[in-house]
Amino acid sequence: MHINRRSFIRIVGGTALTTTLAPRYALGTPVDTFDTSGVLAEACSFADEGGWKLDTQHYQQMGGSYLLAHGMGIPVDNASTKVNLPKAGTWKVFCRTRDWCPGDWQAPGRFRIRVNGKSLKVEFGTHGESWHWHDGGAIEMAEAGEVILELEDLTGFDGRCDAVYLTQADAPSLPNEDLVALTAWKDTLTGRGQLEIQEENFDLVIVGGGIAGCAAALAARSQGLEVAIIQDRPVFGGNASHEIRVHTEGIHGKGADILEKIDTVHYPNGDAEAEKDQIKRDTSIAVSGVHRFAHHIAIGLEKDEDKIASVEAREVRTGIIRRFRAPTFIDATGDGWLGFWGGAECRYGRESRHDFDEGWEPHGDLWSPDQADNRVMGSSVLWNAERTDKRHDFPDVAWALPVANGHQATKGEWYWEYSSSKLHQVHDAEKIRDHVLRAIYGSFSNAKKHPKNATVKLKWVAHIAGKRESRRIMGDYLYTMKDMTERRIFPDTIAEETRSVDSHYQLKRTGSKQDFLSKALFRKTGGTYYLPFRSLYSRDITNMMMAGRCFSCSHIGLAGPRVMNTCGQMGISTGYAAALCRKYGLVPREVGSQHIKELQGLIGYTQPFG
Repeated sequence: MHINRRSFIRIVGGTALTTTLAPRYALGTPVDTFDTSGVLAEACSFADEGGWKLDTQHYQQMGGSYLLAHGMGIPVDNASTKVNLPKAGTWKVFCRTRDWCPGDWQAPGRFRIRVNGKSLKVEFGTHGESWHWHDGGAIEMAEAGEVILELEDLTGFDGRCDAVYLTQADAPSLPNEDLVALTAWKDTLTGRGQLEIQEENFDLVIVGGGIAGCAAALAARSQGLEVAIIQDRPVFGGNASHEIRVHTEGIHGKGADILEKIDTVHYPNGDAEAEKDQIKRDTSIAVSGVHRFAHHIAIGLEKDEDKIASVEAREVRTGIIRRFRAPTFIDATGDGWLGFWGGAECRYGRESRHDFDEGWEPHGDLWSPDQADNRVMGSSVLWNAERTDKRHDFPDVAWALPVANGHQATKGEWYWEYSSSKLHQVHDAEKIRDHVLRAIYGSFSNAKKHPKNATVKLKWVAHIAGKRESRRIMGDYLYTMKDMTERRIFPDTIAEETRSVDSHYQLKRTGSKQDFLSKALFRKTGGTYYLPFRSLYSRDITNMMMAGRCFSCSHIGLAGPRVMNTCGQMGISTGYAAALCRKYGLVPREVGSQHIKELQGLIGYTQPFG
């Protein structure tokens, strides 16, 4: 007898909740354990963000999308919203926040809460390195009714607020570390926990709106598929977006017609020129007819045996959940979230040089170690400054100087990159971003001590980190360095590249005082090398493909094709493959074995391989 092993995997705070039904929350402390008599104002839902930035990139790690006072040392305009207090009397105010840079100095992320124009005495963001509920004292309300809440930034140095809670309970119990309970509690207080989940049906669902995801969407749409693309940020492009500003590298291969619509010119990394390419990219996707779900955070999936049946995503500002159904899915998240949630085999870190013969001299251990470890290429936060015609002071940043460690700079580039064996690029993403922010502010402060820089001021500092490497999802073929250096030709070739093998290592490992600077290691390949389709679908989840840096490869195997144009070629291949999946009623592995020549023809290859 056939048993339908259908399961829902709801991800809350990185915790996978697997059940055979579809409850909103299967685990975690019951909501009725906590105070629900008060009024909750989530920062992501504030009516006016003022000068604060809405940060969605750490939702899985801390349980929310928070407002960030990213003013580069100048306090930002107040964020504000209105809430209705149903009773008069004493109301206690709590704010979920953290001191992002604890130490023997004044906390850089300080802010106050204003209620009806009056500031509470408490300064938030001043204690507790982890996210927590900070007691802000009490206010007196002469009558019930509407009040205005404001977040008042005091420093311009990245204070952060997840939510404000007002209650008349004497000693309220509030969820915090149990992110499953926290999410359920938020859904209860906002009322969205009672809403029916809206279901959407498509031919293809792509999670991740970087260059790989965008290319996949355009390719699939060109073949008539109804395509949904889910992106946690408000814009598309990932590392190439105007929020991160990395120019696209690599070749277009056979995908020029599509990639020219979404790539960038070769501007200096961090340059405002990225804004022009952003307009081009967003326009191209909009006119294609792809269904765009920007500002939606994927939070889980439903599996039917070895297939994904649906993916769920939260709209950032409202928290409302949508369920996306399709016969085929593409993981273009970079961090491999769909594969990870769905139980696919993933790799993280460097393999031993003995595994795939990927070490060579000089600097053999920097390429591949004798023993496998969890080191990966790091994340970069780009930034720059500008010279003006008048003097500009910069605030004291004693809290940043220990990280800068004497370094002086007025701009950053790709080599401003942080990776540590003690921090995980996914689990510790907020700490990694914050470490580079300290490096930036400390290095700029050191440079400002010179009279020649008296008129220089910060122009732009990203608040979104650009990642190079994290999880890699295993397919039927694991791509390695040898595939590049020996320029192997595969019968299922679907993309190509010419750039050198390019891996990075932290200069700190070779004696540098700074742990946030890196250096590139290059090895020439001697010409064009190729990628196989078997590295672009999961061997464990039969209807899921991967496009981008989470494709099936070794650590060094990623070092060549990890750049965005090459990842875009992967996206094009998976988008066309999805069209063939629909045409023949097959899964990606079957398309690769039965219709590879047709797939290659769609991509633009006319010569036989193999």
